[in-house]
Amino acid sequence: MPLPNVIVFGEALTDIVQGSPGHWRGYPGGAPWNVARGLSRLGVQAAFAGAISQDSLGDEIADQSRAAGLDMRFIQRVDRDPLVAIVASSHPPRYFFAGDADLQFDARHLPEGWLDAAQWCHFSCISLARQPLADGLLSIAQQARQAGKRISFDPNWRNLMDPHYLEHTFPTMIKLADRIKLSDEDLRQIYPGQTEAQALDALRALNPAAQVLFTRGEEGMVLQVGSQQYTQPAIAVEVADTVGAGDACMAGWLASEWLGISEAQERLRFAAACASVSCSHAGAYAPGLGEVQQLLAAGD
Repeated sequence: MPLPNVIVFGEALTDIVQGSPGHWRGYPGGAPWNVARGLSRLGVQAAFAGAISQDSLGDEIADQSRAAGLDMRFIQRVDRDPLVAIVASSHPPRYFFAGDADLQFDARHLPEGWLDAAQWCHFSCISLARQPLADGLLSIAQQARQAGKRISFDPNWRNLMDPHYLEHTFPTMIKLADRIKLSDEDLRQIYPGQTEAQALDALRALNPAAQVLFTRGEEGMVLQVGSQQYTQPAIAVEVADTVGAGDACMAGWLASEWLGISEAQERLRFAAACASVSCSHAGAYAPGLGEVQQLLAAGD
């Protein structure tokens, strides 16, 4: 079996969400895992490279990974407490993390020849803010860059991102990346006190060659490719849940290249459709290719 084209590194976790006082539900998630699953559901040969627990929570993540068609050789099962996000409130957001299975990821156990086979490596979220995992992934990103592989990065701001992350990890990943996606919330947290234009200028100064996709939720998104700027409004759907919409957008933006979508505007539209399909389902839903094509056709 050939090794996959796209490897997504980082964390998979279980969101334990309090919907109403005293009522909790668990949802498998984690931004990198969501992106990997989204890529596979869109028809891209992809893998999630991360460590998950050996208990029932890890089993659910593994089962959904397998169902999505991810390459299971990259998922490491470890006898440690599962990584969970305890979400006491979504509006306003109140959450914390527990568990350490993700921190046991060991690059030495990746399948032999993975780097030769990979064309793209994606990095995201709290995996780059939790040590020793963060430094290990940064090293993998640098190794991949030196090997001529393309890199994508979505910071996905969380409250674990400390001064070391802001001063070292974030700018290092920006400089390594060919494609960067970030939201208006990410921008406010990473560049506090700056206007949107000032913050985007500061980011692009770190890596003028990178494509930057900036998302504004229901207000749509903007793609910067060199001196060219493309805009895309959000595609209207009946919204069930916005959790994971940004990850579906990221997966769609990356997948569009493998699907033969050559124009930047059309890639942006495809990414927006992926986000909208995700929003029409509860939880961090990974859209299938047929669903996205159906939504796009309905708007033509």
